[in-house]
Amino acid sequence: MNYYETILSVLDKWYKGFAEATPRIAVGILVFLLFLALSSFLSKISVRIFHKFFPKSKNRSVVALIKVFKFLIILSGAFISLEIMGMGGFVLKFIGSLGVAGVVAGVALKDLVSSMFSGALVGIDKSFADGDYVSIKDVTGVVEKIGFLTTKIITDEGKKVFVPNQLIFSAPFINYSASGQRKVFLDLQIASDQDLEKTTKVILDEIKTFDATDHIDEAQVIILKQSFGIFYLQARFFMKKGENIAKVKSDALLKLKNKLEESGIKLATQIQIDPST
Repeated sequence: MNYYETILSVLDKWYKGFAEATPRIAVGILVFLLFLALSSFLSKISVRIFHKFFPKSKNRSVVALIKVFKFLIILSGAFISLEIMGMGGFVLKFIGSLGVAGVVAGVALKDLVSSMFSGALVGIDKSFADGDYVSIKDVTGVVEKIGFLTTKIITDEGKKVFVPNQLIFSAPFINYSASGQRKVFLDLQIASDQDLEKTTKVILDEIKTFDATDHIDEAQVIILKQSFGIFYLQARFFMKKGENIAKVKSDALLKLKNKLEESGIKLATQIQIDPST
């Protein structure tokens, strides 16, 4: 066997194959470069359109979406270019061989991808923003930062809680800052031998003196029910925006207790409330 001739034969075959494929390779490269330029051009147009329809959108969310859009265009261009070069079948077989790994990775990264998309959707939907007072999945506090994977919340106790973004859209959440004035509800128990008309008037007049009370004329004192010789009352009033509801409730209960005692009105004791005693 003439090894020299074999090598020359192989090289000659490669040369002819490369010469035949050169036009396809050149066209494929040109097509890919065209898609590359097109992705940059369309990205700039998309940014302008996005800001036109969503002027208050954050740059972080816009950049994330545009990057995904640009990547999809480049990926499409790469597949078309490879098909022109005659390598489409090889690429598809290679991708098919990664199918099992893709399924495993998809399951493993499901929560991660969900949080990423949820973070982008928060920026688009404007459900809440940094500085808003919210309640998400039993976590209540001020939003410090909306990240790509988690939302950082400072609770009333001063703790920093990281809430996965995927939880935001999996259940209802409350944005107190977007709700305008918040309404405060205070439950009080009054013994049945007390003057209810006088009691409700004293409570209502005292509520109207609170610094945190807003819409004074809409304050209410409701008698909810009577049970075992106890009248259950509920005081309702709007709180001024920006006030700390926990502090407002604490101050209000203390002032109401003192005012009722000054007026000779007794609150129900635990012994009176407990029917077993």
